[in-house]
Amino acid sequence: MNDPCLRPYFFDAGIRFVCQQCGKCCTGDPGIIHVTVTDIQMISDYLNVSVPDIMTEFIRPYPKGLTIAETKNGNCRFYQTNDCIIYPVRPIQCRTYPFWLRTLRSESSWRNACRECPGIGSGTFYTRDEILAMVSLSLTSVADI
Repeated sequence: MNDPCLRPYFFDAGIRFVCQQCGKCCTGDPGIIHVTVTDIQMISDYLNVSVPDIMTEFIRPYPKGLTIAETKNGNCRFYQTNDCIIYPVRPIQCRTYPFWLRTLRSESSWRNACRECPGIGSGTFYTRDEILAMVSLSLTSVADI
């Protein structure tokens, strides 16, 4: 049973989630938010700011591609005054949270995510297949970089 779509998971019955836009996943500990050229163009269009200005102000290179820059305290540069200024066009990695391999790889990892994210357990119901599709999308977005 090597096919990950065929094995049983703790989330087989589905999970409810709605982003509360609380910023807990956007602030605090530093991290890598993968962005593609397409993401950057969408952000540029949405903010009506040139791509070169977005690159200078908000994007940083890192060994595997491009990432969103952070403030000195680890906050995402797009999270300003308690709000994500690019929420409608946020990168795939942000859109697929909390349905990341890292958070779903074990029940223990999921419990940690539940403690950190107030949106888990409420809102839209996601089926097992939808969750697996989002995990796949998040992994593909990172692999494309």
